[in-house]
Amino acid sequence: MTGSSVTIFVCVSCRRSLNGDESYDQPGEELVPALKSRLKDAGAGDVTVTPVECLAVCKRPCTIAVTAQEKWVYIIGDLDPTQHADDVVEAALAYQRSEDGIVPWKERPPTFRKGVVARLPPWGFTQPEPETA
Repeated sequence: MTGSSVTIFVCVSCRRSLNGDESYDQPGEELVPALKSRLKDAGAGDVTVTPVECLAVCKRPCTIAVTAQEKWVYIIGDLDPTQHADDVVEAALAYQRSEDGIVPWKERPPTFRKGVVARLPPWGFTQPEPETA
């Protein structure tokens, strides 16, 4: 199922500590408009960016989930909106082109190689039985 619509869910509630004191920012709030702008520039109208209140990966802000129907879901953390927005767009487009959502390792931007929190199977997935000789 290549070329499907892709959704990038961005956690906008994660807090990132600033300078080791009690101040913080919420980098997801900055990532959402950066992704929308870059996707528009890339002509990727079938990739949607949706802010969500929590992805429950608070120790790895800023976190996203990349998903599409019948494809594996990637959850990526430790993103920086000023440094990684282009990587997210590149990875989302590679994900969109993939048959099942599994992007070959060499096609993943370094940010995605290091930031994978989890990869979840698509709804209704069943593991094929191993072939026996």
